[in-house]
Amino acid sequence: MSAITPSPSDLAPPAAPATEGSTASEPRLRHVQCLGSRGLHRMAYWEWGDPANPRVLVCVHGLTRQGRDFDTLARDLCGTWRVVCPDVVGRGQSDWLTDPMGYAIPAYVADMVTLLARLDAQTVDWVGTSMGGLIGLLVAALPNSPVRRLVLNDVGPVLEASALVRIGSYLGLPVRFKSLEDAADQLWLISQGFGPHTRQQWLDLTRPQIVPDGQGAFKPHYDPALAVPFRAITPELAAAGEAGLWQAFDAITCPTLLLRGTESDLLTRQTAQAMAARGPRPRVHEFAGVGHAPMLVQPDQREVVRAFLASEPGG
Repeated sequence: MSAITPSPSDLAPPAAPATEGSTASEPRLRHVQCLGSRGLHRMAYWEWGDPANPRVLVCVHGLTRQGRDFDTLARDLCGTWRVVCPDVVGRGQSDWLTDPMGYAIPAYVADMVTLLARLDAQTVDWVGTSMGGLIGLLVAALPNSPVRRLVLNDVGPVLEASALVRIGSYLGLPVRFKSLEDAADQLWLISQGFGPHTRQQWLDLTRPQIVPDGQGAFKPHYDPALAVPFRAITPELAAAGEAGLWQAFDAITCPTLLLRGTESDLLTRQTAQAMAARGPRPRVHEFAGVGHAPMLVQPDQREVVRAFLASEPGG
């Protein structure tokens, strides 16, 4: 079934957030206080599996997404890992910032260090999609980093300008959806790089992406002010950021897996090949028929991640 072909059984309102008392098939919603430039803010995170499990997997989403993107992967892995999927500040159930310039990768890294302290794990594995991969790259590069294994999902130190222009064309625009189905259809128009999904899979990915607007419709579940720092990036800032990311990448020592959609416009094959030859020398795995970025919903994508996380050192 096409990802944009409706099915009568799919017509349902957005699901309510899970809570502390959720069943094993749903995550627990928790929060941690983080320090920003203008005080404290709460970051939400979704936790799957045994909270006492010392094997912790942190999954971090892309620019306008949220932690529920990883529901399917987390259900697969929560029998082995305690899976933690944060809503990066400004998205999902997390607070919005009063200063939009706080929506920046270094600030997100600081928030994640606070989260890792809350989790009280000696080591963690990390799966990061796009922006979540950049956050993970910088966390893994820190001296004495707890990151044991790192999965970078369709992202690297070089961010193609054409992809950033594409993302900027819709980021933060005032959008309203009449229903879940309308949201699914509209979001699919800007999300086809995610690759093929069934209608049900796409509805499941869409539900957490929208929130009631108070007027009988729905709006995107992120702060539109995310666009402010994004649009403030100059070519000079982009060049400095790229150099800093390469420096951080070269400092990573943990086993690393680089995922790439063969049609990605953000991570080129040239950049992936350059990454494979330096720093942690990641294993590179490409998914055919997918652009930016694989959503790790399809069985083959999930299996690649699971096998890497479960492999022995050197494997």
